[in-house]
Formats: sequence, structure tokens, C-alpha cells
Amino acid sequence: MSDDPPIRFRGSIAPRPPEENPNHPIAGGLIQPDAAPRTPRRALLWTLLSIITVFTVSLGTLGFAIVTNKPDASHAEEELDPSLPPPPPFPADSPAAAAGAGPCTVVTVLSSFENAEMIERLAKGYNDMPRDINGQCVTVVASKDKSGNAALRAANGFTESAPELRPTVWVPDSTSWLSMANASGATAVPAKGIGIAESAIVLAMPAPLAFAIGWYTDPPTWEKVFEAADHPDIWSALGHPEWGEFKLGKTSPLVATSGEAALLASFGASGSGFGTTTVSDLADPEIIERVTKNELATSHYMATPEHFLWHARQAEDAGGSSADFLSAVIVDEKSVWDYNRGMTSNDGVTRTKGHAPRDELVAIYPEEGVYVADNPAVVLTGEWVDPQEAAAAEDFIRFAGTAEGQKIVTDSGYRDLHGRLAPAVQDIGILPRRIPQPINLPAQEIIAGLQYAFPEVRKRASVLFLIDVSGSMAEPIPSGQSKLDAAKSAIIAALDHFTPGDSVGLAAFSSAGGAEIAPGLVAPVADIGTNRDALLSGVQGLTPLTFTPLYAAVDQFTAQHASQHDPNRINAVVLLSDGANETAEPTIDQAGLLAKLSELHHSSPVLVFTLAYGANADVTTLRAISSTTGAHFYDATDPTKVTAILGDLVTSF
Repeated sequence: MSDDPPIRFRGSIAPRPPEENPNHPIAGGLIQPDAAPRTPRRALLWTLLSIITVFTVSLGTLGFAIVTNKPDASHAEEELDPSLPPPPPFPADSPAAAAGAGPCTVVTVLSSFENAEMIERLAKGYNDMPRDINGQCVTVVASKDKSGNAALRAANGFTESAPELRPTVWVPDSTSWLSMANASGATAVPAKGIGIAESAIVLAMPAPLAFAIGWYTDPPTWEKVFEAADHPDIWSALGHPEWGEFKLGKTSPLVATSGEAALLASFGASGSGFGTTTVSDLADPEIIERVTKNELATSHYMATPEHFLWHARQAEDAGGSSADFLSAVIVDEKSVWDYNRGMTSNDGVTRTKGHAPRDELVAIYPEEGVYVADNPAVVLTGEWVDPQEAAAAEDFIRFAGTAEGQKIVTDSGYRDLHGRLAPAVQDIGILPRRIPQPINLPAQEIIAGLQYAFPEVRKRASVLFLIDVSGSMAEPIPSGQSKLDAAKSAIIAALDHFTPGDSVGLAAFSSAGGAEIAPGLVAPVADIGTNRDALLSGVQGLTPLTFTPLYAAVDQFTAQHASQHDPNRINAVVLLSDGANETAEPTIDQAGLLAKLSELHHSSPVLVFTLAYGANADVTTLRAISSTTGAHFYDATDPTKVTAILGDLVTSF
């Protein structure tokens, strides 16, 4: 935002972007100490880097440069060529002298979660000035959905909504989602849109980790990124065993642009090269095998980049380090800026502004380049969009490209259509003036093939559903179902996300008053290709009992699942509960449970994803359980939304 001061956390070790710091080693000199508390850390860091010019680690078959301090670093090409003419100015907005007559034409703009804030601000900027389209005033209304969900809705003609509630304009964060919608049979989505903003998809790392491995000053190839992520001892070799394994965060390519870019980078590093992936690469058995190996480095998949970054902040705020949760995450530049200014979101929807992190993120631009999200705007051509609405929609898109609209774009953390950032965004985000080696996301057939390939190459899961069947699960909800019946339907729908090769099981917990958990294990964890019928039968047979031995159930079943830990799988428990711990014979308290979960997290980690179901769910405890295990908390306190929310949760697998 334009009112954010360009000041970063004073304990930071991260330098300003090179073009704003003439003493940065990338610009040819040594960094000079600041008169600030961060001085000792920065001075020590750069003294060490100036001494250690090249540090090479060779571990097994992995050998590559870990720390270097070469002058031709990632940002060295970012200075503008003075011989080139400056870009032309954007046209000024041309609002009407007076607003047209009412009732106003309503233009509903559907955006992704990632660019929703920018679209909301553009809508406000447009609505704040008088508009007259064919004699009528105009009101722009913003809505949002995950990119993958929106593409599926577009393919179905948005028939889940009444015609008056369907979008007039769609602004996904990348043209790839237009391609995906059209590949899925959409008839109302133009193949190309008008880009209104840019944001590169980068490898973001906590600053200490980026400097320790040398990637800020000497960007790696994408192949080296995946090699490092595949090596469990990389941080120990660099003298930082406390950082654990190299933890690479990725979103699912089925729902997020950053996930698409990450998977394309993996195919590029394994096949024809970054940015040149072909349809045949996506089906080549040797390339598939290499990409599958790359995916093993993924801790788990999430629906939005904000989920990963929220957990990193939680780890830091709890007295640890962001490195406890991630080593690197593939996200857009705007998310890096958000993180560094203290903006977080635990659900990808609501956002909270807090203090800046101790360890900022720095954006790494690998050697071959980065994909760029182009935020295309299209006017949908469905029968629900009449000519008046289409004309008003075109005027809103025109506004987005004006000087006034592009200022909103840059103030929202994006690059404008000339690739420029707002100064505060550039400084706080520690971002280069220009994107090094920008590459457009590929054509429709590649995107469609990528979506088809993901189920084959993704990291497999070993998941136990752990379901509360206490007496309160018999209560009715507004849909007319009992809470348990609605949960059953949601679980059955969620099982469709898994494919043969995934191991899935089912347990449920309650008691009649004693210490024994009932019914306990309903279907053992096994390949869903062979036990799907047992899972379905087990879900259908669940009935409500009495008590809620929440602590004992989580303790028992997480420990059992951890005993079967497979490092080549996403090992997880999905916990759904509608109440607080209640048992006549307690066996473990909350503190004891969290201590045991923390111990497991560092020995045989099992992610416990928690879903608070209904208004009486113990949200505080469920959040603590998920946070302790590095997993995510999901809010279904409105029980009618349980199917959608559980569907969102299983995208982590």
C-alpha cells in the first residue's frame, strides 16, 4: 500500500535491492554497516561472504556450488538500459462528467484469491468516479475464488449460481487458467485477455537460508534447486543442522498458479529445459520418473501460498525460526512483499497485518528465468451477460490500464504493465527493478497436459481420517442432515481426490464413559486402489456415541500412524471434531498431547490437519494441534460448508 513506510524489521540481515544500495556486493563493493541493531549480523554475514568466495559441497552424487559471491548475480542485469527510450505514460482515466441514470449496471468481477485485494481496490477506484455507459451508471462488485475452482466453474458455465450472480468479468492471476477452462469445455471464456498487472513466480527463502546456500548472490539453476531439496543433509553440511531437511513448499497445480509454475519448472529441469516443455515431455516415462523424484522433496501441497507463509510466521512467533517450517517456497513476488510487511493469512481469504518478520524473505530468480503471472481480464460471453453489462465491463478493464488504475496496481504490490514496482514495494519486498529472464506460461495444450500429469507425478499420501462421533454429532444442521451425516458425505466426496498408490484409512473416536476409544480403527491405512470399498462401508457405518476423548484419540492414532512413517509420502492425519475434550476417565491432558506431538514432529513427522466442525468445536485446541505438527487448521464452524472445506483440505495431498 502507498501508506506503508519503506522500513524493514531492524533485526534483518537482508540488504536493500542492489540498485538502491551502491555498496551491495552485487554492485561491486562491500556493504557498509548501518547505525542500527541489525549491524552486527549484516557486517558479520558479508565479511564471511567476502572471505568465502566459493564453497563447494559434494555429498554422494550431489555436487554443486553452495556459496559464492560472484559479481554477475541474480540482480546484476536489472539496471535499465539508458540507451532505450522510457516507456510511454499510461493514458489518464476519463470518467463521465456526471453519473448516468439508475438503476446502475452491475459488473461482477471474479478474481483469484491472490489478486483479490488488487481487484477490490480497482473496483473502488472505478466506482469512486462518475460513470456513464449508454446513459446508465455502473457499479463494479468484486468476488473471488481459487483459480482452479474458478476454471472448473467457468467450464460448467457458472451454472451453480443464478444468472444474476454469475460473473461478468473474470481476472484469474494467469492466462493459464483461461487455457484450463477452455481445455475443459468452457464456451463463455475468451482464449486471451487483457493483462492488467504482472507478478513473477519466484523461489522465496528466509534470508539467512538464502545467504547460507549462496543463492541470493549466485542464483541456482532450477535443476540445482530440486537437487538441493532432494538432499536431506544439505543444511547440516552448511553448518546449520538446526534447520533440518530442505523443506520445499509448493501449492497444488490443480488450484494455484504458483503450483503450475513449480511443476513446469520441475518438468523443464527434467526434460527439454525451462520454458521449453513440450507435450511429449509430459508423457515421457524417463522425464516422468525424474519429476516424480523431484516431487518427493515437497513437504505437502497447499491451496494458496499464504498457507505456507502463515505457518512460517507461526514458527517464528512461537520463538523458533521460519526455517522450522520451510526452507523455500515457490510463490509470487507480491506474496514476498506481503510477508515482509507483516501481512499474513491463515486461510487464504482473511488477511491480518502484524509486525514485520525477524527473518525476511528474499526472492530468488533461478538462472534460466521465472514464469510471470499476467492477471488477464476477460469479459465473459455467456448468455447471462447482456450488451449493456459487456460495455460496462469493457470500460472497467479500460480503467485498469489507465495511469490511475496502474497506480492502484503498483500500490497493491504488483508490477504495472511496464514491469515497474512501487518504490515501497520494491524496498520492503527486496525485489529487483526488473524481472530477470521473465517467461510466459505455456500454451493451452501444455497446461492441459500438466494438469493431466500431476496425479501421476505428485508425492503420494498416507492419510488417516480421524472422525469425532460423539453424541453431539447427531445434532441437526440447517441443511436438514445431522452433523454426522453431512460429515460422511464430505468424507466420501474427499476420497475421490485420492488415486491408486495413495494409502488411506479411517478411525473414529468416542466412548461410553470408560478409557477405551470406540469404535477405534474402522479401516486400516492401505492402498485406496484396494480398500476404497472398505472405506466407504466404514464411513457409512459410523454412528454417534457419547463422550469426546479428543486428546486421547489424537495421541493414540497419531502415534500409531507415525510408527508407519514413510519418508517418501505425505504422512498425515485429518482430524474432524465438533467439540472439546470430554471424557470420564482422562488419560492425557492438552499439554501432554502437544508435547508428544512436538516430539513426533521432529522424529517421524505426521501432519495433523484439523477441521473445526460446528459452532462448539474447540478451535483453540485444534489450531494448537495442527500448528504443532506443521499442518493447517480449517474452519468449518458453519457445518453446511464442510464438503467444500474438506475438499480444500485434501488438496494438501
